[in-house]
Amino acid sequence: MIDDITYMDNAASAPIRDEVIEAMLPVLRENYANPSGSHLMARKALRLIDDARDDLADAFGCKAQDIIFTSGGTESDNLAIFGVHSKVGGTVVCSATEHHAVLEPTMSVGGKVVHVERNGALDLNHLSDTINDETTLVSIGLVNGETGVIQDLKTIASIVQEASPKALIHTDAVQAVPWLDMQIAVEHADLISVAAHKFGGPKGVGALIAKDQTKVSSLQLGGGQEKGLRSGTHNTPGIVGMAAAARATADTKEADIARVASLRNNLADSLLEIGDTFETGVRSNDDGSIDRTNKVAGSCHLCFADIESEALLFLLEQSGVFASAASSCSSGAQEPSHVLSAMGYQRELARGSLRLSLGYRSTQNDVDRVLEILPNAIQRLRSLGS
Repeated sequence: MIDDITYMDNAASAPIRDEVIEAMLPVLRENYANPSGSHLMARKALRLIDDARDDLADAFGCKAQDIIFTSGGTESDNLAIFGVHSKVGGTVVCSATEHHAVLEPTMSVGGKVVHVERNGALDLNHLSDTINDETTLVSIGLVNGETGVIQDLKTIASIVQEASPKALIHTDAVQAVPWLDMQIAVEHADLISVAAHKFGGPKGVGALIAKDQTKVSSLQLGGGQEKGLRSGTHNTPGIVGMAAAARATADTKEADIARVASLRNNLADSLLEIGDTFETGVRSNDDGSIDRTNKVAGSCHLCFADIESEALLFLLEQSGVFASAASSCSSGAQEPSHVLSAMGYQRELARGSLRLSLGYRSTQNDVDRVLEILPNAIQRLRSLGS
C-alpha cells in the first residue's frame, strides 16, 4: 500500500466525511430494526429516515415528500427515464454527453440524442429541432461527470416548455451537489438524481427528487416503500449518512468552492504550460485568457497529445497520484470516451485524456504533488512513444 496518497478522483467518489461516519455508527450499532416494522425499534428507525428526508429537503431546497430514496445515481436515473416512459409513453430526449445511466435507458426506449458544442454546452438549436409534441421527457445532466461542464438548465427548460409544454425535465445532478446551488435544479427540473458518495456520503444510497410523482411508475414491486415507487427495505444508516453529508456540504460549500477553484486554476494553468496540452470544456475571453466559469470548481480535465491515458494513469499511480481518464464507470476502457467524441475531439487526442478532480479535502500539497509528478510522466511517455 502506498503511504503517500494524492487523491485526485473526487468526481468518481469523494472521501466520506467524518460527520457522516459519526452519524452512521449509532444507527449501525443500535438502530438496526427494519423501519417498515410496527414495534418501537422499527418506529425509531423510521423516525431517523423521516428526519433525514427533512434535512435533505432543507439542503436541496425541495419538498420532503418529493424525495424518493434509491441505491444511488444509476437507479435514480433509470427510475426517472423508465418510470416516466412506462407511465406516459412518448419520446425521451437526452444529450450526447450524458452518463451511460441516462444514455442507455434513453436509447433502449427509442429515444433521441441532442448534440453538444465543442465546449460541451448543449446545442440549443438542435434541442429545438429535436423536441416536439411527442416528447415526454428531456434528460440533461446539470454537470458533466467527465469534463465538469455546467449546462444552462434555465434556458433549456424554457426551450422545452415552449416546444413541448407537457414534457417533463430530468437532470442528473449527481456531480452538482458539492459545487452548485441545488435550487437551480429544483426550480427548472421535475426530476433530479443525486448520489450520496459524490458529496462525502456513503456509497449505495441516493435519491430521485420527483416533483410530480403521479407521472412516474415504479420499476420494482414488493413492500411498497417510498409510496410504492421504490420498494425494498430502507438503507437506514446510508440514508442518515447521506443527510449528514448534505448538511456538511451545505455548511462549507461557499468556502470550499472558492478555495478549490483557486487550486484547480493553479493546477490547470500550470499543466497547460506542457506542450500540446488542451483543456476541455472551457471558453476563451476576448483577451485570449481562459474562462472556466462554465465548469464546476473541482474539475480539471485535459487532453495530452501523443499520450495513452492508461499508460499515464499507471505512472501516476506508481507515484501515489490517483486520477482517472473518464467517468469512473468507463475507466480502463480502451476506446476514447463518448463525451469527448460528442464534443468533436479526434480519437488521437481523446485517447490522451486525464480527469483530475478535486474535492473538499484537496490541498495545495495535492496540487504541488501532481505538478511534481505529471510533467515528468508526460515527458517520459512521449519519449517512449507512449
